[in-house]
Amino acid sequence: MIVTIDGPSGTGKSTVARRVAKELHFVFFDTGAMFRTLAWGILLSRTHHANEEEVIAFLKNHPIVVRKVGEELRYFLGQTDATDHLRSPEVSQLASKISTIQYVRQVLKETQQKEAIGIDAVFEGRDMGSIVFPNAEVKIFLTASPEIRAERRFLELITKNPALKETLTFEEVLKESQERDERDLTRAIAPLKPAPDAQIIDTSHMSIDEVVRAIVELANIEKNSTQRHRDTKKKK
Repeated sequence: MIVTIDGPSGTGKSTVARRVAKELHFVFFDTGAMFRTLAWGILLSRTHHANEEEVIAFLKNHPIVVRKVGEELRYFLGQTDATDHLRSPEVSQLASKISTIQYVRQVLKETQQKEAIGIDAVFEGRDMGSIVFPNAEVKIFLTASPEIRAERRFLELITKNPALKETLTFEEVLKESQERDERDLTRAIAPLKPAPDAQIIDTSHMSIDEVVRAIVELANIEKNSTQRHRDTKKKK
């Protein structure tokens, strides 16, 4: 079974998806981390990110690889583990920009589809239900007000890096979030939008536990329905 959880940043998407995967005993894939891994490598190598040909050439020479290390998935750029370097504002902004490149999206889409073969998994991203896994059994789209999403993102950043309290403001995070939303909503390739059959959940005034319970319940209903269908076919 494939469960997709899409939506903009600040909706609790990553935390929820990770928790849902744990509750269901599924594999968890943070697909945004794949774009961030590429963005991190481009920043590190000083590749000219505004030049699509340079970005494409970099990706061809530095494939994104997902590996299970212990109980978690780690994201590699070639042989280099990038997992612990992916949450800075610079990486986030660049990941959003390079995600508009068709070649980049196609390569990572194929990687994600390959990783999904033969497993039960939760894929978290922005176009998992609408583009990458249109036949996923459960599709979720999380949303929340821009101000609440920016506040969550701001708290996340200063919690992980207390030094940012001196330089980062809520207004900057809100502006960055709005700019990213605009890019994601209006891009020609795989724009951010719920799949037609996705369940939309507004997390503005919900706790993480409440959101997780709602999604797990939907997944279990679908799992039980699928099993009943299989049992019926066997009897025939």
